[in-house]
Amino acid sequence: MKIKLFTLLTSLLLLTPLYTYAVIDEDELLPPEQAFALTVTAVDEQTIKAEWNIADNYYLYRSKFRIVSKSPGVTLGEARFPKGKIKQDEFFGEIEVYRGQVAAEIPVSGTIPEDGIITVTATSQGCADMGVCYPPFSEDREVKLSAIPAPISSTPTISSKVKSSIGGLSSFIDSFGGDDEDEILDPDDAFRFTATVVDGQTLKLRWDIEPKYYLYRNKFKISLDDADSDPATSLGNYQIPPGEEKVDEFFGKLEVFHNEMELLVPLVRTTTEATTINLKATYQGCAEAGVCYPPIKKSLSLSLPAIDTITTADSATTTAAVATGSGTEEFVSEQDSLAASLAGGSTLATIALFFGMGLLLTFTPCVFPMIPILSSIIVGHGETISTRRAFSLSLAYVLAMALTYTVVGVVAGLSGANLQVFFQDPIILSVFAVIFALLSLSMFGFYELQLPSSWQGKLSQLSHNQKGGTLTGTAIMGFFSALIVGPCVTAPLIGALIYISQTGDAVLGGLALFALSMGMGTPLLIVGTSAGKLMPKAGSWMDSVKAVFGVMLLAVAIWMLERFLPSAITMVMWAMLLIIPAIYLHAVDSLPAGSSGWLKLWKGFGVVMLIQGILILIAVASGGNDPLQPLKGIGGGTITGSTASSQNSHITFQPIKSITDLEQAVARANAVGKTVMLDFYADWCVSCKEFEKYTFTDPAVIAALRNSVTLQADVTANDEIDQALLQKFKILGPPAILFFGLDGIERKNFRVVGYMGAVEFAGQVNGAFTP
Repeated sequence: MKIKLFTLLTSLLLLTPLYTYAVIDEDELLPPEQAFALTVTAVDEQTIKAEWNIADNYYLYRSKFRIVSKSPGVTLGEARFPKGKIKQDEFFGEIEVYRGQVAAEIPVSGTIPEDGIITVTATSQGCADMGVCYPPFSEDREVKLSAIPAPISSTPTISSKVKSSIGGLSSFIDSFGGDDEDEILDPDDAFRFTATVVDGQTLKLRWDIEPKYYLYRNKFKISLDDADSDPATSLGNYQIPPGEEKVDEFFGKLEVFHNEMELLVPLVRTTTEATTINLKATYQGCAEAGVCYPPIKKSLSLSLPAIDTITTADSATTTAAVATGSGTEEFVSEQDSLAASLAGGSTLATIALFFGMGLLLTFTPCVFPMIPILSSIIVGHGETISTRRAFSLSLAYVLAMALTYTVVGVVAGLSGANLQVFFQDPIILSVFAVIFALLSLSMFGFYELQLPSSWQGKLSQLSHNQKGGTLTGTAIMGFFSALIVGPCVTAPLIGALIYISQTGDAVLGGLALFALSMGMGTPLLIVGTSAGKLMPKAGSWMDSVKAVFGVMLLAVAIWMLERFLPSAITMVMWAMLLIIPAIYLHAVDSLPAGSSGWLKLWKGFGVVMLIQGILILIAVASGGNDPLQPLKGIGGGTITGSTASSQNSHITFQPIKSITDLEQAVARANAVGKTVMLDFYADWCVSCKEFEKYTFTDPAVIAALRNSVTLQADVTANDEIDQALLQKFKILGPPAILFFGLDGIERKNFRVVGYMGAVEFAGQVNGAFTP
């Protein structure tokens, strides 16, 4: 018993690397009966000959042949094989092999049946040059003994010992005499496959996977047998759910399933009558011991009940499948849900959905800064502008912005490169901040008051061209606004990019992006057109309107500089932007007697702006960094760890840079029983700053992450290391937040892209880390 078990384990250890190589597409690998075609013939009444025709790039081991009789009373003598060629095998050392063809004669003795027919079992083992070795393979043949040799058909008349067409491994264990408890399971026992009809339009496929076994995610193939299925039924769109990441010695990182995998498959029915289909499923898996099974094929006949209505390909789509041990339907992230709606929804409905989501993005940092830009273009054109002209200029701006978003999005989806990220370079941002400052100065009339006369002509011409005196100039401003002003990553954007990257359908994906952009631009059209219609007559009112928009343009310039300048510098800029206009609004002057109500109102605004500006200067001197809450943190408030109860508490992040840093940090966290959250951040990412200010300071979020290690990858530099980390997770840019469980595997369906409020984010964290 011990000798048999030792022999079994030793052989498994020797063959483990060979069987691990077996994870190869079934179309590349011949089944053993074709790779090593066997023919058995009778030489005479006392001798038979077994001959193997070996396919090109395959070979058989000389030491692995075994030929025995299955007929009672008949005994076969020792097979006489020719000398083989010596092969230096990586695992077996020097060993003899055969290529092309090999034959052996075997003597027959004992009581021959009256009809002269005996049954023999021939076992052999071989490999393919590509690195795949087969388990020992047995075939039965009937031979009619005769003085005249007569070839017998190579078609087996008795089922092979191997229980699957290529790969049952039970014969391999049996050949060494192992006990049942030590056997590598038959594939049907290791991966129990069932298919059930949920209803007339849905199938549920399930694989129950034994412990210490797993299935490869990329080896599932589901289809219908056209010959045996109703042609009025076809498979709808389905997606294999994410698996667990596994590092394979030969194939690198792969996704696999342990314990179970469940998949919902929709059906497209063009008739309502009950029918029958023949489902074909192909899958492949391995044992943790190192033995990998060849691809397993199953064919099942399923009866479908009658249905009430005919389905279409658009409506027969499923995006979520069960791939966890809980047996409940998986959560689907917003971006994945939107990608699925593109894959399975009607075109018009999809365009309407993305247009509506664009409207919702209007007053976010993606779009809001464009309002003063477009408004200043209209106002800068002067009091003579008509409503029609204002609409034309607004439309040129919005169309240019939308087309830019669309083209950049399609390129990002197809190539994985986000062009907007490359425009967040400090030099480019500085150039456009200067342009906005120049435009604002022209609104104030400062060219004539302070600049040398030799500069006035050039600056006036620059201002005139950029203010939108022509449709082309306005369109150019819309183009650059899309690239530079609003580099936002949002769930609708990522949903469209996921669809483009997975399907290559740039047309539908581009239409969705264009609809999203036009939704974002519709309020801009309304604001721009209204600015032209409500423009005051010439006079002091017009000068006041221009001054207001001049201040707004300066605010956009400072907002852009915030992406890379130290907070102390930009805080001073915000203070100056409030204090200086406040002086113009007579905040420090005494109003003459009998002043109008309007003058008093403007003075009131000026006083408020003056006070806020002074508070910001005080905050700068005290180390504050929030112009909206300048006194926050002053007077004893401190930033503490994730368990602090102070009002000013904030999540403490551990910085990482590379993929190696991340893997090591996740491993350390898992070793002490902690989950991991990874935040992708950049200085130029306005939504990242929203997360910092509003979400990561919320007590509910801090409580949800109390047993998690919080990592942050600052990709502001966008260097090669940053790009490698982004590409590993197929992220186009921040903000993006990933969650890793106690097993070190990312919970992809809970990934967050774009800004998310504190309440919703806390729920996302709890969902990602709930067992």
